[in-house]
Amino acid sequence: MSASARLDAQFAFLNEADRLKSVLRATTLCDGSRRENSGEHSWHLALYALVLADHAPPDVSIDRVIRMLLLHDLVEIDVGDVPIHSANGHAHASAETVAAEQRAADRIFGLLPPDLRDGFRALWDEFEAAETPDARFAKSLDRVQPVMANLASGGGTWATYDVTFDQLESRVGTKIARGAPALWDWVKEKARPWFG
Repeated sequence: MSASARLDAQFAFLNEADRLKSVLRATTLCDGSRRENSGEHSWHLALYALVLADHAPPDVSIDRVIRMLLLHDLVEIDVGDVPIHSANGHAHASAETVAAEQRAADRIFGLLPPDLRDGFRALWDEFEAAETPDARFAKSLDRVQPVMANLASGGGTWATYDVTFDQLESRVGTKIARGAPALWDWVKEKARPWFG
């Protein structure tokens, strides 16, 4: 691949990634003023990884976690956001959604030169599987950020979707605890009073 063709591919991917800023999530900003978009969510998660790195297990590479978090929601350009607490939340990890996200990953990462395509896709697959220490910590942050936004905004999507504490614990808490147990212990105590 020529240098010019490589740059064409790199900028095609970057321009496509810009579309993530147009994907609205259910979660609001911390001030509750509006819904966040998936680009903002990905940036905020990268910042979460930097700030909360001291809560990662010792074998976690924060640099890899940040890379995963910057890439993890790019598939929402094609698939959109499926809120975990919505009436359609069961679709969050359904076979249909997983297949749609796989097709989106093929298309979006396929815009890149092969070396970047393969490396980015491997990071995305690793995040989705959540089996490595890096991916488990990244997934924990992905689940804790909306909780913190809901706490800051007076309940946010918990009120919208009539979420119970048991649902929060089973849908979100278990994922946070798997990669960052001390974070879930702290967040759980902050969230519990909101549910009465």
